[in-house]
Amino acid sequence: MANIKSAKKRIKVINKKTLRNKMIKSQVKTAMKKVIVAVNAGDKDAAAVALKGATSAIDRAYIKGIYHKNSAARKKSSLTKLVNSL
Repeated sequence: MANIKSAKKRIKVINKKTLRNKMIKSQVKTAMKKVIVAVNAGDKDAAAVALKGATSAIDRAYIKGIYHKNSAARKKSSLTKLVNSL
């Protein structure tokens, strides 16, 4: 356990940021799952709507620094390929 005041504060800040990152990553995963479920069901309209939401969530996560640029692009690309395969 930290003894110095600034180190204690850093621990608090890191914990807050970790929770925020987990929350945003969870939202992205849920959005991606909605696209996959719609594609598996064969519903092209629902898949397109879900893709738009997932792309937005991935972009927000990238802007906030949670995902690397290439990682975000890879996720968006794979989802787009799935939807286009319908």
